[in-house]
Amino acid sequence: YNLKSKTANGGRVGASTAAHRTLPFGSKLRVTNLANKRSVIVTVNDRGPFIGGRIIDLSQGAASAIGMVQSGVAKVHVERVASL
Repeated sequence: YNLKSKTANGGRVGASTAAHRTLPFGSKLRVTNLANKRSVIVTVNDRGPFIGGRIIDLSQGAASAIGMVQSGVAKVHVERVASL
């Protein structure tokens, strides 16, 4: 996702940020693309996604890191690695 406005925590979408519905802001997550096993560490700084069946929205930089920019959506594994 790519927002021009501020995120729910008052910040901006960064290279490795994500939106999650319930996890606390500042939580660090490892997101792994199940199709190619590439992973990225992201920081939750927004709420969402608000589309049924989706569990996380990644910034464009994070999506690029795991090879899912072209497809736009991918099956991923999300693992919490740290929280503030």
